[in-house]
Amino acid sequence: MAPEMVLTLGTRMLEVTVLLAAPLLIPALVVGLVIGMFQAATQVNEMTLSFIPKLAVVVLALMIAGPWMLTTLLSFTLELYQLIPELIGSQ
Repeated sequence: MAPEMVLTLGTRMLEVTVLLAAPLLIPALVVGLVIGMFQAATQVNEMTLSFIPKLAVVVLALMIAGPWMLTTLLSFTLELYQLIPELIGSQ
């Protein structure tokens, strides 16, 4: 396997990982930030207060972005399967 192919594959894997993680992590970050500001303003320092809203937002984001995430993962997997003959042929 050529070093260029390994680097390209690694870069593509990282891109897909970021694309799949972002729709879940960004809403959780925003909700956590809003709840943190609310806690700072009201001086309510309850650690479990932010868990349920974050969980609800992540579930909602997964329901909304889930089909797109599945399609992205499926297309990347098919892309990898199409590279297998190339990899076997280069040995």
